[in-house]
Amino acid sequence: MSATVRWIGAGILVALAATVPFLHRELPYVFDGVISSPGVLNLLALMLVFGALAITYDLLFGFTGLLSFGHALYFAVGVYGTAIALDTFELGLVGAILVVIGLGIVVPTVLGLICLRVGDIAFAMVTLAFAQAGAIFVARDPFKVTGGELGQALAFRQLPDVFVGVVNTRNLYWLALALLVFVYAVARIAVNSPTGRVWQAIRENEQRVEVLGLRPASYKLAVFVLSSFLASLCGVVYVLVVGGAHAGITVSTFTLTLLVMVVLGGAGRLWGAMLGGILYTYLNHRLGELSAQPSLQDLPPVIRVPISEPTFLLGVLFVVIVLFFPGGIAGALSKRQLPLAGPMRRLRPPATSAVDPDVPVLTGKVSRR
Repeated sequence: MSATVRWIGAGILVALAATVPFLHRELPYVFDGVISSPGVLNLLALMLVFGALAITYDLLFGFTGLLSFGHALYFAVGVYGTAIALDTFELGLVGAILVVIGLGIVVPTVLGLICLRVGDIAFAMVTLAFAQAGAIFVARDPFKVTGGELGQALAFRQLPDVFVGVVNTRNLYWLALALLVFVYAVARIAVNSPTGRVWQAIRENEQRVEVLGLRPASYKLAVFVLSSFLASLCGVVYVLVVGGAHAGITVSTFTLTLLVMVVLGGAGRLWGAMLGGILYTYLNHRLGELSAQPSLQDLPPVIRVPISEPTFLLGVLFVVIVLFFPGGIAGALSKRQLPLAGPMRRLRPPATSAVDPDVPVLTGKVSRR
C-alpha cells in the first residue's frame, strides 16, 4: 500500500471521527447514553488525548528503546503549566499555551542532558527520580500554586467561551481530535526522517551506530525532547477536557500506565500505540461502570469480584498480550510477531520500520549530512 493511499485512508477516518458529535444514537453496553451526549463525548475526548500521549511515549520506548519511568513529569508540565498560567498569572489560553511550549522545550532539554548521561536501567531510575521530585513538589505545593493533593481547578473565566460549559463539549472533542492528528503527523514525519532511522538503529544496536561515526547521545536527546514536548501539549488539552489538574498524573504509576498502553497496542508502531491508549482509556472507564450493572450482581463472588476490578482485568489482558502477542494488538493484526527472547525483548519492536515495513532500519552506511 502506497503512502498516498495510507494518507487518504487516514484523512477519511479523521473526517468520520469529526462527525461523531452529530450522531444521536445509542450503542448499548458500549457507551452509557447517546453518542452525542456530553458524557460520552467527554470520554471520547479523553480516549483521543491518551491515544496521542501513548504515541509520545512510543517515540521513546518503541522507536529508540529508551525505557523512561518519568514521562508523566512532562505531561504534568502541560497540565499544571496551563492551570497555573490561567489561574495565578491570568495569561489567557494563548499565553498559557506559550508558557507550556517554553517549558515543554526547556525542561526536557535540561533534564535530558542529565538523564542521558547513563543508559538502560540507570536511565530509567534517573527519570524516575526526577518524576518523583516533581510529584513531591506538586503534592507539597511550597509556592501555593498547584493546590497540593486536592489539585488545581481550571480558571474558566480565562478561557474562550467555545471551551466553557457542557454545551461546548463537542468543541473539546474536536480539539482532542486535532491534537491526536497533530501528534501522529509529527511523530510519523519524525520516524520517517533520517533522524528517525537513527533512532531505530539505536534501539537495535547503539554500538553499531557509534561505529558508523554518529553520536547516539545527540539523537537520543532529540527524541527525548520531542516526545516530552508533545506530551506537554497533550497536557494542555487534557486539563481543558477534565476541567482541572490533579496530583494523580504526576505519580510514577501513571508512566507505567503509558507503558501498558504502548505494549498493549504494539510498541514501535504509531497506530498501535494510539490504539492501545484509546482502548486502555475506554476499558479503564467503562469496566467499572459495567461491573455495577444489576445483571452482574447475581454472579458467584469468585466471578463477580474480579469482574468488578478494572485494574485486575486490564492486568490480565496485559499479561495475555505480552505472553501470546508480543507485538501487541497491532502485531497480531499485521501477523508480524516478535521473537520470544527474554522479557524485555518481548516488549521491543521488530528491526524494521514501524511506519513503512518495506524500509529497513539503519544497518549499513549512513550519510552524515
